[in-house]
Amino acid sequence: MAITMTDSNWTQIVNERDCVLVDFDSPYCGPCRAAAPALEQLELELGDRLAVAKMNVDDHPGLAGKLGIMGVPTFVLFRDGEPVNKTVGFRSQAALIGSVRGWLES
Repeated sequence: MAITMTDSNWTQIVNERDCVLVDFDSPYCGPCRAAAPALEQLELELGDRLAVAKMNVDDHPGLAGKLGIMGVPTFVLFRDGEPVNKTVGFRSQAALIGSVRGWLES
């Protein structure tokens, strides 16, 4: 199950793990809900190398704004605390897993 990120645990989660995929979403977003199975599959396939986290932009607009999140869903991959890839909009399960796998293998 994805880690629930908040303003208070953000730094700890992103900085204490090698790789974190953060799903910036909203509970009112249909494409965000449609992405849930892809995130679950991503955790099953790559959970030993990647933490998957979710941040509700409605509850944490300040941090989302600071990171330049303009729409949901937005997926940001962090390596060693730094953003290395940003994908905006719904992606198929294969596309999402493929893009993350590519960054993990580079």
